[in-house]
Amino acid sequence: MRLDKFLKVSRLIKRRTVANEACDAGRVTINEKPAKASANVKVGDVIEIGFGAKSVKVEVLDVQETTKKDDAKELYKYL
Repeated sequence: MRLDKFLKVSRLIKRRTVANEACDAGRVTINEKPAKASANVKVGDVIEIGFGAKSVKVEVLDVQETTKKDDAKELYKYL
C-alpha cells in the first residue's frame, strides 16, 4: 500500500493530500530513510512523522485498504 494512503487509513494524518505534502517536505521516514508518498508500506516497517517540534514513531502491524474508525488503531503501535 502507498505510504500516503496508509497514513490516511490509519488516521495518523487526516487527509491524503496532507500526508502527500508531509512526504514531499521530507517529514516522513520509513525505517530511518526519507520516504516519498508513493513508497510501499509493509508489516514491520517503522514510520516516523515530524510534526513541528515533536515527532511520532509507529510500527506497522497490519495493512488494510479500508478500516472503520474504531479499528484504525489496530494497524500500528506507538514506539
